[in-house]
This record gives sequence, structure tokens and C-alpha cells, in this order.
Amino acid sequence: MLGPVILAASRSDKMRRFVSAAPGTKQVVDRFIAGETVDQVIKIVQDSADKGLEVTLDVVGEDITTPEQAAAARDAYLELIGHLADLGLGTGAEMSVKLSMFGQSLQDGHELALANVRPVVEAAAAIGTTVTLDAEDHTTLDSMFAIHEELRKDFPQTGCVIQSYLFRTEEDARRLAAAGSRVRLVKGAYKEPASVAYQDKAEIDKAYVRILKTLMHGEGYPMIGSHDPRLIAIGQELARQAGRKLDEYEFQMLYGIRSDEHIRLAAEGHRMRVYTAYGTDWYGYFMRRLAEKPANLLFFARSVVTKG
Repeated sequence: MLGPVILAASRSDKMRRFVSAAPGTKQVVDRFIAGETVDQVIKIVQDSADKGLEVTLDVVGEDITTPEQAAAARDAYLELIGHLADLGLGTGAEMSVKLSMFGQSLQDGHELALANVRPVVEAAAAIGTTVTLDAEDHTTLDSMFAIHEELRKDFPQTGCVIQSYLFRTEEDARRLAAAGSRVRLVKGAYKEPASVAYQDKAEIDKAYVRILKTLMHGEGYPMIGSHDPRLIAIGQELARQAGRKLDEYEFQMLYGIRSDEHIRLAAEGHRMRVYTAYGTDWYGYFMRRLAEKPANLLFFARSVVTKG
């Protein structure tokens, strides 16, 4: 399987240099990354709003090695929130954050990440929007969930992400499916060992459906993170069975993938949120997008050949 190989390459400096220098890289990166600057991504937010779409914004970058870099990541989100406030776009654009960007892996990283993410959550709440804590590899999740619980004491709308390929997630979903919670369910995009995660796609999909059923029948707000037509249809059916109205759950898809489906779901009255990443440190995010779907890798390979 190519997926695990690509995920391993996402941590390789040698591969980072090779991919960055490849002639066709920019064409493919532009498909998945909305731009490098706040001004560029704000135009995407405005365009999405005109199409009836909401967004969740991710400032890309995960390889944080100093507290100063973590503080810079915090400030990048605060700058973004300031621009959204100036344009009155806050209610249609939430933020997605990876706690690794806020210093989670550094010395005293749990406390540092909490201290850095709190002002972002506060600023988001001040303009009428929210923050969702992204899930990363399984070793970071206990810290992420503890920070999520702490933030919800003052900002109960703070969301989190769970991943269906992890064995632990069904229990996490039961705990999180409580009143006021916001939970995004995805399949998962990190290389995880067989001791903690399903390795077979069919098993991951089955777990996704079981977990989504738990969320739909819970008291929280489920966010269905998938591009899979079958899982989207199942999500609609589970929502119907649970008696949920169209504004009591939402679909989320990545910027640049199945854009026609974004429009279709929104036109049917569903809340449709586009996960929109931007920034200069795009490599790790980009490689996970290639790993998730062979068609993405084929598109990249063709671009390199065409431009080379």
C-alpha cells in the first residue's frame, strides 16, 4: 500500500526538498492549499460565503521546535481572526488548530499548548465563531482531549476531532456525544500501528458508521468529515433516523476535493463546511492528502511529468 509509504515520507527532510523542487508541485499544492497569506484565504472565505458554504480555516505547519515558533503560530491565528472580524465574516468561518503547532511536543508542552490556544479560542468567541482541535497521531490524544475539556469550561462550543481508524474512538465518541459538544468524525490520516488502529479500509469504514450512529443519537453536534459518497448517504440516513434537522449536524470536506459535492449538499439545505488550509509550511498537510487517495498521487505524478 502506498499510503503508509507516503506518510513516512511526510517526515523526511530529503523528501521535503525533493517534492518542493519538483516542477509540477505548485500546480498540485494550489489544488489543496488556498494560498500562502491571510489576504489570499480571506478571498476564499468570501467566495465560499457567496456560494452558501461555511469554512474552517487551518494555518498549516506542524514541525514546531521552539516556544517562539509556537507563539508565532498563535499570532498567525490571531491575525486571521482580526481580518475575519474586520470583514464581518466571523460567523461563517471557524478555526481548526493542531496543538502540535502550539508547542504540544515541547518541554512542558501540554501547558504551553493550552496557554497558546486559549487566546485563539477567546478571540474566536469574541467574533461569534468557534475553534475545533484537530486530532493528530494517537500519542497526542490524551493531551488534546484534556485541553479540549479545559477549554470547554469557559468556551463550551469548542470542538474536537475523532478518528474512526483508532480502536479507542468508539469509547471516546460515547463520552463526547453529550449536550453542547461539537465533534468532527474523520477516518484518520496518520501512520498508526496495528496495536492501536484498524489497518483495513473496510474495518475503518465500519467503525466510522458505528461511531457516527453514536454521535447522531447523542446530544451533541456531529460534523461528518468525509468525501466518500456512501458514507455521506449513510450520514444523511442516520440523521433522519435520529430525527435531526438539517441545522443539527453538518458535512465537512477538504478544499479542492469534490467541490461540486460541496455545492450540491449546500443547495439541498445541508450545512456544508470546507476545511481550508493556507500558509507556507504546506508539506506535511500536502503529503497526507496524497496518502489519503491514490487519485491525488496520480494527479501529482502526472503534473510532475507534464512540467518536467
